[in-house]
Amino acid sequence: MAMKPLLHRLAAALALLVWAAAARGQEVVHFSSLADNGEGAAPTVLDAYLFRPAAEGRRPALVFLHGCGGLISRVTRKILVRELAWADEFNKRGWVVLMVDSFTPRGRTQMCAPATYEPEVARKRPADAYAALAWLQAQPLVRGDRIGLVGWSQGGGAVLATVAAGEPARPAALPQGDFRAAVAFYPGACRAIAQRPGWSAAIPLLVLMGELDVWTPLAPCRDFLATDAAASGAPLALQTYPGAYHDFDWPDLPRRELPQYRTASGVVPIVATDAAARADALARVPDFLARYLEAP
Repeated sequence: MAMKPLLHRLAAALALLVWAAAARGQEVVHFSSLADNGEGAAPTVLDAYLFRPAAEGRRPALVFLHGCGGLISRVTRKILVRELAWADEFNKRGWVVLMVDSFTPRGRTQMCAPATYEPEVARKRPADAYAALAWLQAQPLVRGDRIGLVGWSQGGGAVLATVAAGEPARPAALPQGDFRAAVAFYPGACRAIAQRPGWSAAIPLLVLMGELDVWTPLAPCRDFLATDAAASGAPLALQTYPGAYHDFDWPDLPRRELPQYRTASGVVPIVATDAAARADALARVPDFLARYLEAP
């Protein structure tokens, strides 16, 4: 029986080595957000991290939008393990990954607590996503017409905003096309979006949520996606996981309560890996994206 914990620790250590190797292979790039900072003010120059696959030639690509805790760990000062793990999975498929840091260039480290949440920064994130799309479409290693969008938590909410028809950040001209598909993990804006009548999207969308998530609860998203979004004809799918909390796809994350991020309604967020949900997502998400990124 003692062998199982030991093997688990060895597997986790090996995974960390793989993700650390991926982090060493990253390239830091910079480009301006498409968001307007006001008259006479220059646009924000964003930080982004490019991860190339081993495959040669022009490849499909993905833009990552981080959650409320930012892209960079305040403890390790490195990219979060969740994003590194997913980048490794997608690189193995031969896809380019570009992670956008919307917080550090704006002097923010996290926007998880009501006191630190800044609506203006959140509103600019779709413009960051489209700036990343434009940057990727200018790169010779990328198929400009095969780019997807993936976001987590607050970044998942930014995905819902970005793909919405009529999103003001969307450029009027997209010579190589829009995002081909999008994935939102436990998005944080369903309640607000549900209050906006007429939401629709033409971009195929997959939403994944834990049924025990108290931070970004399932009910508002499920109701919104099953009613308003479905009635609009939006090409979407919702996958839910019984027993799963927020951050269910985070590798080796023990169950933790986060009272420092208590919500305005008094809810204490809970985060934890769910092995079954994570395993399903690791298969379901690439398969969903491949329908659009690898289509002829």
